[in-house]
Amino acid sequence: MFETITYSIENRVAWITLNRPNNLNAFTEQMNKEIQKAIKQAGLDQDVRSLVITGEGRAFSSGQDLSEVDENMDHGEVLRNRYGPMMKELARFEKPVIAAVNGVAAGAGFSLALACDFRLVSEKASFVQAFIHVGLIPDSGNLYFLPKLIGTAKALEIAILGEKIRPQEAKELGLATKVISQENWDQEVREFAERLASMPTKAVGLIKRSIKASWEMDYDEYLEQEANGQRIAGLTADHKEGVTSFIEKRKAVFEGK
Repeated sequence: MFETITYSIENRVAWITLNRPNNLNAFTEQMNKEIQKAIKQAGLDQDVRSLVITGEGRAFSSGQDLSEVDENMDHGEVLRNRYGPMMKELARFEKPVIAAVNGVAAGAGFSLALACDFRLVSEKASFVQAFIHVGLIPDSGNLYFLPKLIGTAKALEIAILGEKIRPQEAKELGLATKVISQENWDQEVREFAERLASMPTKAVGLIKRSIKASWEMDYDEYLEQEANGQRIAGLTADHKEGVTSFIEKRKAVFEGK
């Protein structure tokens, strides 16, 4: 089904692995479309409760494959037709998403990681805002997310200076949810993803929706959004299970419904 990525489901977790290791998982037009398709597929699958995006080999993604770039390319149209649809599909995804950053995340690879809900970062990984080095601006939603995560001043510094961000600095800045040692990488990523997959999935989606609304609405509008979200959450089977388990003094078993 896919040629530039692999897609699998295990223990209610969908895994999208960028699979061009000999090219540091650089994006091609085909990869953009396959990632978009796989995200949509995971969103529609009721058995999927969380999503992990990672890279095969020693990179998460080095960004755009420069072999597809020529001097006559309209970079704006590339974003509108390739990267924009991929990133919008991810933004519509209401289940928890983890970027398992196993190696360098540069350019649009950095942007893809920023658009995820959590960033688990290998001790061998790094983030590189590479656009300035080729005379371009950060794209694929990069500067939509970055200032919100780390503040305007630091985002400006990273975007303009283009310096490499190491794992510990990423953690201190708030870019990394957790830094994981190489020997514990597979186990800890799986445990984190499966933990998210066991949570009340609809409530997670509503939390994501509420945070996004807080960026776009004034306070009164947000409070109305919040009330609507809480009404929806209150009607879920997971809410009923949470209350029942609390009364019965047992651990809740959420089904994502």
